Amino acid sequence: MNITSHDVMIIERALKTAMNVDREEARIRDYQEVLAKMRESANHSLLAGGSMVSEELDGLRYDYDDSSDLM
Repeated sequence: MNITSHDVMIIERALKTAMNVDREEARIRDYQEVLAKMRESANHSLLAGGSMVSEELDGLRYDYDDSSDLM
């Protein structure tokens, strides 16, 4: 099964929501454990693929537009 980075974002969001809603400590710890494993796996995959982790995880996208030179 191929899990994309978009899938990981959705799963992380669902786990965070579950942690905020659920009141049972054991389940909250389970959610936290799975979330930590996913983050560790994602970081490992990014490093193995040669990607820069800081650029991938900062949530910002840089679009360099030089259209101001056209005026």
